[in-house]
Amino acid sequence: MRIVETIEKVPGGMMLIPLLLGSVVKTFFPGFLEYGSFTTALFKNGALPLIALLIVATGAQISLRQSKAVLVKTSVLLLAKTIIPGFLIIIYGYIFGKAGILGFSLLAVLVAFINSNGGLWLALAARYGDSNDQGAYIASALNDGPFFTLLFLGLSGLGSIPWKYIVAAIIPFLVGFIWGNLDKKFAEMMKPTARITIPFFSFSLGAGIDLRSLFVGGFTGIIIGVAVTIITGTLGYLSYRYLLREKSAIGFAIGTTAGNSVATPAIVADADPSFKPFLAVATPQVAASVLVTAILVPIFTHYLDRRLRAS
Repeated sequence: MRIVETIEKVPGGMMLIPLLLGSVVKTFFPGFLEYGSFTTALFKNGALPLIALLIVATGAQISLRQSKAVLVKTSVLLLAKTIIPGFLIIIYGYIFGKAGILGFSLLAVLVAFINSNGGLWLALAARYGDSNDQGAYIASALNDGPFFTLLFLGLSGLGSIPWKYIVAAIIPFLVGFIWGNLDKKFAEMMKPTARITIPFFSFSLGAGIDLRSLFVGGFTGIIIGVAVTIITGTLGYLSYRYLLREKSAIGFAIGTTAGNSVATPAIVADADPSFKPFLAVATPQVAASVLVTAILVPIFTHYLDRRLRAS
């Protein structure tokens, strides 16, 4: 049976399908999650330690020997994808509060907008960019996690985020980064971590979501995903065009939501319980944004590349 192959045909499938399965179990077979021992530890409570391991592995893949051109492109992408959208969404939070408007909570919008899908970036950079663009994957490695979300909420005062949570969010990354640069074999050993951990922590996250909230959050999540694609993809393209002076479509490819970000709302709610009322809807909204951006961004990037080549 080609189960893995079939799941991977769905954009973001290795994240989204286990998430949905976990939600089905939560809704119809909740007793399974309460068996105790290893069953409960993995399928109900396993998300945070598995995500921490993935963050260690991500840090281990970043080398101090990256070229200047790669670091410049990384900085530009972080500006377009994380810093500028983050400030704009914080303004949204000041105006409308944590609940936002029309079901678009501050938590869901911030999480969906300020991180990017590194795997999709690498795939598109290989086709529409060059080796430096591929190296700029570092931007996704840095913003793909809870650190920037916690930092924005904490510094803005919109969330009561203790500094220890912000520091704790980046320590696993630093451990991986330092160890990976000291010992290349450790970096190589950690490469498969994403493929191993993502389906399991996704199921655990889904096990905290009732299917009814998933249907409610799915529609608004689609709208968020379209907005993420258009707004942050355009910012990425314009940053390449006017800051890097490159007439390239690859900048648009940053307009995605990372699969790992589905875990971030739970991490924020753990740091600041005032966000817990928004968690049940924010998580499926972010999951929907992951899927929508994974579909739209390659289409837009390809179309933009054809237009630029024809001009």
